[in-house]
Amino acid sequence: MVLLTASSAAAESSLVHEIDALTLAKAQGQKMTPADDAEFLRRVWLDFDGGVPTADEARAFFADKAADKRSRLIDKLIAAPRFAERMAEAFNVMLMERRGDNEAWKAWLVNAFQSNQPWDAMVREMLAPDFLNEKQRGAGYFITRRLEKVGQQDTDYPGLTRDVGRMFMGVDLQCCQCHRHLSVDDYKQIDFNGLFAVYQNLKLQTADEKHKTPWVSEGAITAKYEFASVLTSKKAQTAPRVPFGEEVMIPVSTADEAWLVKPDRKTKEVGQPKFSPLHEIAQRLPVPENPLFAKNIANRVWFLFIGKGIVEPLDLHHTDNPPANPALLELLAKELTARHFDLRWLIREIAHTQTYQRSSTSADTHQRHLTAEQQLRAFLIVTGERERLEKNTKPDVKVDAVKYSLADFQKAFAAALANPAKEPELNANPSLRSALFLRNSDHVHWMLMPRPGNLIERLATQADPAEDLYLSTLTRLPSTEEKDQLKLWLTTHASDKAQALGDFAWALLSSTEFFVNH
Repeated sequence: MVLLTASSAAAESSLVHEIDALTLAKAQGQKMTPADDAEFLRRVWLDFDGGVPTADEARAFFADKAADKRSRLIDKLIAAPRFAERMAEAFNVMLMERRGDNEAWKAWLVNAFQSNQPWDAMVREMLAPDFLNEKQRGAGYFITRRLEKVGQQDTDYPGLTRDVGRMFMGVDLQCCQCHRHLSVDDYKQIDFNGLFAVYQNLKLQTADEKHKTPWVSEGAITAKYEFASVLTSKKAQTAPRVPFGEEVMIPVSTADEAWLVKPDRKTKEVGQPKFSPLHEIAQRLPVPENPLFAKNIANRVWFLFIGKGIVEPLDLHHTDNPPANPALLELLAKELTARHFDLRWLIREIAHTQTYQRSSTSADTHQRHLTAEQQLRAFLIVTGERERLEKNTKPDVKVDAVKYSLADFQKAFAAALANPAKEPELNANPSLRSALFLRNSDHVHWMLMPRPGNLIERLATQADPAEDLYLSTLTRLPSTEEKDQLKLWLTTHASDKAQALGDFAWALLSSTEFFVNH
């Protein structure tokens, strides 16, 4: 068994050691090589900032000989404002699966990560948001977006039910709506319908003077929900319940007694029931007593930063699909629960492990593709156009015939590089659309035109631009062969050095090396 060198003594903790011991034991003696500084630097920057370091930032890190420089960099990036924005981007993609954009939702996510809100508290707000609370109403987008009708289709209550199980417990109960699950013995029809009883009782309401965003109302539930198997015709009942948990007792009440505020058609009052299954589930699902809650988020965080879940698919935790490393998943879930679901703490611990800092050439290391958001931020940082777009300054008519906004770039990159709506972004899915975008997009070509202060203008003034180009684009120094290739290219296209540099930079930015986080 080959052990890696710890990144720093200060970064070590008992959890870090335990994670590495369990990972190395699972590797069964296969060689696990540490990532060099260049690979580590690019990886951690993409993970915690969402972009890449500049050439000067890379040089400074490589020149630093201190033993704790990796630990200090991890802490610096996690403490930076961009960390919350990056986590908000990642969790938006994970939780909403490209269903659309909502500023209140994004602001809620950013604020939750800025304040290091515990994961269980975040989930309670998503499952039962207070739409009258300005700080919470954005969390309601998780539910309200899924209740929006598409065309002539019925409201997708089954889809919302399914996604609550998938996102917060790692169980896909979709096949249990109408009959027992055909392939997973652990999943029962009652597990789906116990949640469905809650969500089919919701009604999407439009924003009004009182509610500044779309919101949901509940009907009064006074009896158990009835369902039947289409395979056996056997009927059953269930009160609202968390999957695999106990039923919530439904209070006995008359029709009038069931309401805190009675519905009134004349005043358009939708009413407020005394018994809220929505709040009951929100209080009972994200708790330490629900082991799948902690295991699911530990597994998803591990996937985000390691590239492969301990359980895969991420939403199919069950007896016949055991974790690849059961002891590791148990450890992460236990420690996260003990730390009151502190995601920032867990992320930092994972980042300090030898497992996270190993080379992509090591056994069982998984390369992760960049999201559309990461690719755009990296493109803008590399080309030196980020500040220009973020400031939204007026174009120099001598340089730019057209003017792009940051929103234009966000829309273009998402359309070309993001997955279709409702599809989990788990693996790289190269497509003709993305290839044509990188090859022909005016947005990409615009970034590679020479302008005052940008990459191409800077490189064009250098006699030997190879080092600056490779540090800027790939966060590493070029090999001798790569230096020779660039020198030959520039010699062959000496009549227009700026154009030649733009073309060469485009080739690096379109490469697989740039597209993945090693």
